[in-house]
Amino acid sequence: MMERLWGDNFFNPAAKKWTKNGTHEGKQLERAFNQFCLDPIFRIFDSIMNFKKEEIPKILEKLEVKLQGDERDLEGKQLLKVVMRKFLPAADALMEMMIIHLPSPITAQKYRMETLYEGPSDDECAIGIRDCDHKGPLMIYVSKMVPTSDKGRFYAFGRVFSGTARSGIKVRIQGPNFIPGKKEDLFIKSIQRTILMMGRYTEPIEDVPAGNILGLVGIDQFLLKSGTLTTSETAHNMRVMKFSVSPVVQRSVEVKNANDLPKLVEGLKRLSKSDPCVLTYINESGEHVVAGAGELHLEICLKDLEEDHAGVPLRISDPVVQYRETVAGESSMTALSKSPNKHNRIYLTAQPLAEEVCKDIESGKIGPRDDFKARARILADEHGWDVTDARKIWCFGPDTNGANLLVDQTKAVQYLNEIKDSVVSGFQWATKEGPVAEEPMRAVRFNIMDVTLHADAIHRGGGQIIPTARRVLYAATLLADPGLMEPVFLVEIQVPEQAMGGIYGVLTRRRGHVFEENQRPGTPLFTVKAYLPVNESFGFNADLRSNTGGQAFPQSVFDHWEVLPGGSPLDTTTMTGKIVTDMRKRKGIKPEVPGYENYYDKL
Repeated sequence: MMERLWGDNFFNPAAKKWTKNGTHEGKQLERAFNQFCLDPIFRIFDSIMNFKKEEIPKILEKLEVKLQGDERDLEGKQLLKVVMRKFLPAADALMEMMIIHLPSPITAQKYRMETLYEGPSDDECAIGIRDCDHKGPLMIYVSKMVPTSDKGRFYAFGRVFSGTARSGIKVRIQGPNFIPGKKEDLFIKSIQRTILMMGRYTEPIEDVPAGNILGLVGIDQFLLKSGTLTTSETAHNMRVMKFSVSPVVQRSVEVKNANDLPKLVEGLKRLSKSDPCVLTYINESGEHVVAGAGELHLEICLKDLEEDHAGVPLRISDPVVQYRETVAGESSMTALSKSPNKHNRIYLTAQPLAEEVCKDIESGKIGPRDDFKARARILADEHGWDVTDARKIWCFGPDTNGANLLVDQTKAVQYLNEIKDSVVSGFQWATKEGPVAEEPMRAVRFNIMDVTLHADAIHRGGGQIIPTARRVLYAATLLADPGLMEPVFLVEIQVPEQAMGGIYGVLTRRRGHVFEENQRPGTPLFTVKAYLPVNESFGFNADLRSNTGGQAFPQSVFDHWEVLPGGSPLDTTTMTGKIVTDMRKRKGIKPEVPGYENYYDKL
């Protein structure tokens, strides 16, 4: 029977025989898979989702599906899940398909090594990973921290790519910011215990060879979320995972009782460890801020923080959206700033960075650790950059990996390399807190046009260059038609046809728009896809349900950044200007955006 479900096999009900011929006495026969699998599924969906209560028992009897006790009282989606689980259990089939089709670590690591490993493809670690060699140097990638029953401690959950992990061996714990040859973000400690993680349970295990997944005890104090563990002193890092969601909704938290502040700080550290998508930091006004991927995600994180991680009552602010500052055009003139001692000058322009380049940077296709020649080739071939400019990218920012670039376009400037680190520091500072509302920048390319420096090194130190670099970057941004970018959710809504009208009304009121709608085959449900600005998403689920009689089920995920419509952020009468004013007031800075004259120096 199983073999005949695939291909040109037909069952002739009149003759009660299998045939390869698709017709009988001029009538078209139905293919076996359609007849025995798809038709019953469509009939189950139709009768259960349209509440045809007299048909359901007949179908279940034919399919030999028996409902127990409380299951008989279920209806709609809940009943459908129970019936499908008994008729065609997906878990067994999926497990079998994984075993048959997914490659083993030995096969997979041969072609995935170059994607996984940041270092050269011919060093001992790369060869160990490629061969999945249990005798090679130890290489473990820790992808997440899993809370333990012992409050405040975590298992480091990861995979052994090379070598064999054992309890008690000394390893180099390399965080995401580790650079080979330097000691930053590096610890040398022993693995206390190795464990096997089986769902909710853990089993102690002596050693774990390459290709297996494991839990490590005693590593959580040295890694925040993820990192590389190795026994090789020349090892580079395994590539850090990129998440498709960004922490775009934030709330500030404070304790009701000031004595509980240390517990909150400790709780925030634990929350940050336990969820790879959450971000916690202290802003300039001293508030503790928690940022999450959406309203619901943030709500769950704060509930965990209050009840588990900190265990103290909290006061939580209203949700706030993170924006990004950008530019719409090139600087109207070259910006100039002089150092405080007036002996050094930096000339610079700003221009927009193409959205495709930004997406490549954010996805990790183009990155600061790439070979500069390979990176230049991608920028020249795929994005039309000048090869010379592409080879002279000084850095990415903010946080050394953001979607803003600093490009050196100078010609024959003396002492330029001596101030490079100071200019890069100023660039990281400026792109982390832009001039319009102290929000991070995105999609801006800064070009250093010329630099005049004092001949004596003592007059061009970091104290002179860093603030000057920041001021000239601000001036160039304000001269290049600045704008704000807002985060946008992709919303997928399951809804019956009769409730479709309510969706459009809710989305239109919230500046959203539908770009796709499809009927799900065999069901009365439609899948509607829409874009919705995150700023307009608060209370969206409740609003949608009240307008569709509770029949619409939305799911939201961060999709992209979009320039905020509604005028210049420098004009306080526009919608964008009002958002900027509110942000500046909330941050405790002057409501008016400073003009470029505040940062621009005249010759």
